[in-house]
Amino acid sequence: MTYPDFYNKIETIKVQDELSSFLGAFENGIYEISYLDIVKGAGHSCPTVLGAYLMNLEALKALYPDGIAKRGEVEVSFSQRQSEAVAGVIGNVAMNITGACTTNGFKGIGGKFDRNYLLKFEQDINDASARFTRTDTKQSVDVVYDPSSIQFDPSMQALMQKCVQGNANEAEKLNFGKLWQERVEKISNNIENVIRVKVV
Repeated sequence: MTYPDFYNKIETIKVQDELSSFLGAFENGIYEISYLDIVKGAGHSCPTVLGAYLMNLEALKALYPDGIAKRGEVEVSFSQRQSEAVAGVIGNVAMNITGACTTNGFKGIGGKFDRNYLLKFEQDINDASARFTRTDTKQSVDVVYDPSSIQFDPSMQALMQKCVQGNANEAEKLNFGKLWQERVEKISNNIENVIRVKVV
């Protein structure tokens, strides 16, 4: 399996999942989620998928400054409809990392481990890209993701058009993919400029 090396340089997210522990999947339910894991789930790497990963990474750091994030115990809210723009894509990433679901998640065992109604859309969360809330303490953080300061290569747009129209040769297709991932890498190297976290 070949993929851009920078995927491995992005900080992983460590979680503790009581359901995972209960069912014996991981010792004490502790495991790490990498950007590569999320790319595999999404099927691609782009500024949106990376941004969703980074939003979860930074939000969980803020919510659990002294310990491991509790998967299945975080509510994630968006102002947009699930079908609007890229809200659904970001929501899917949040679901994979936090376990939060709308109504399609695990129903629980004996009244425990229910992951439903933790992923919410069309919520009043001001101008935040997403709001993350601990279900135990009710503490929330708002996260804003804005990668617009990270410019793309000027030749990328023309290459994308050629690829979409079916007029690009193999070298041009490869070059487009390379330039696309180069911008994603630049975003990953500028977290402090693209992500803002605010305690609500």
